[in-house]
Amino acid sequence: MTHSTGASTACSAAQAVADISSGERVFIGSGAAEPVSLVSAMTERAPELRDVSVLHIYTIGPAPYAEPGYEESFRHISFFVGSNVRQAVWEGRADTVPIHLHEVPRMFEQHHRLDWALVQLSRPDRHGYCTVGVSADVVVAAMRNARHVVAELNPQMPRTHGNNQIHISELHATVEVDTPLPEVVPPEVDETIRRIGENVASLVRDGDCLQAGIGSVPNAALAALTGHRHLGVHTEALTDGIVDLVEAGAIDNSRKHRKHGKTVCAFVLGTQALYDFVDDNPSVAVHGSEYVNDPAVIAGNDDVVAINSALQVDLTGQVNADSLGSSIWSGFGGQVDFIRGAAQSRNGRPIIALPATAKGGTVSRIVAGLEPGSGVVTTRADVHHVVTEYGVADLFGRPVRERIEALVSIAHPDHRDGLLDDARRLGLLR
Repeated sequence: MTHSTGASTACSAAQAVADISSGERVFIGSGAAEPVSLVSAMTERAPELRDVSVLHIYTIGPAPYAEPGYEESFRHISFFVGSNVRQAVWEGRADTVPIHLHEVPRMFEQHHRLDWALVQLSRPDRHGYCTVGVSADVVVAAMRNARHVVAELNPQMPRTHGNNQIHISELHATVEVDTPLPEVVPPEVDETIRRIGENVASLVRDGDCLQAGIGSVPNAALAALTGHRHLGVHTEALTDGIVDLVEAGAIDNSRKHRKHGKTVCAFVLGTQALYDFVDDNPSVAVHGSEYVNDPAVIAGNDDVVAINSALQVDLTGQVNADSLGSSIWSGFGGQVDFIRGAAQSRNGRPIIALPATAKGGTVSRIVAGLEPGSGVVTTRADVHHVVTEYGVADLFGRPVRERIEALVSIAHPDHRDGLLDDARRLGLLR
């Protein structure tokens, strides 16, 4: 590790961040493991700080450094935009970096050298080792590349297994906290989402290795798999839906080649029951994104089924998953990592699943062309299966004309004629 070593100092949050200086780069821990007290203490130092870069991926806690009035003190840089910083990005007070999640660790090594990593960890074991708990993702790489690591030590943070440990002697300072982790309750599933989930499940066979993203569509797909057997898991996000399948006997990881017998993930996000499940559970391996999201590692398992969502899919197969027009909504995350990893897997099936419409059925999500300004997250060459509540379109190896026919067939019936007209107008159909 490149950061300072020596016995860590237990202190207050204010004392722990007192050495952060103007112009430095500060990483903040991810997901449900955001170190809220350290973030608050750093933000309170705004009057004496200038041009501090604050870097992170998705967080669900407060982001006071991105609020109006802090522009001179902090410049927020996100690798995946969440709701807590979205407005700041839209208003130009914050930046976002388009990047595949498996490449973020390499970026820390080569481009965004870190001065500080502010993280939340489990308490040390009897040997002095803390774990990153529910968020390894890019946190492990940040800790290994930062000059200084400051940690909240929380007895309510699960101890997790995997390549995710740091010895307490390598921490610059520690702050004792005792707070429950924020919970993300799975969203309600309506009839449309349930049908999408069933259509996705129709592509899954016994013994497949699953990746599922976060949200109602992946959750519905998981819920439709309770009758399957010998499923494996190699996924970015470990959610309650995966635990439900473990308890139903559908997941046993018995047919995986990589990490045989283990449920592999990069982060854990859900309810307290999920956090209890992963606590000191040797069947769950929590690793950094440089491993979990590496397409070559993903492809090391056979029969990988990657289930991801989208905002729009155009008639040639281009996928917009991160923006509303030119306004960034989220980020690349691990979608392309897993779409490509599944495509390279023997008998793998990459899946993009989305409702056929938005805004009460008035707007089609299957579109002739992406909305102006929208980014392409997954290219038309990477897309294999697209799923809506109306069925499955298999695009792999198909020419554009056949892709249009397949995608129109799974669009909402009210929009099919209009899509064909648009395709002719654009010269996609003769």
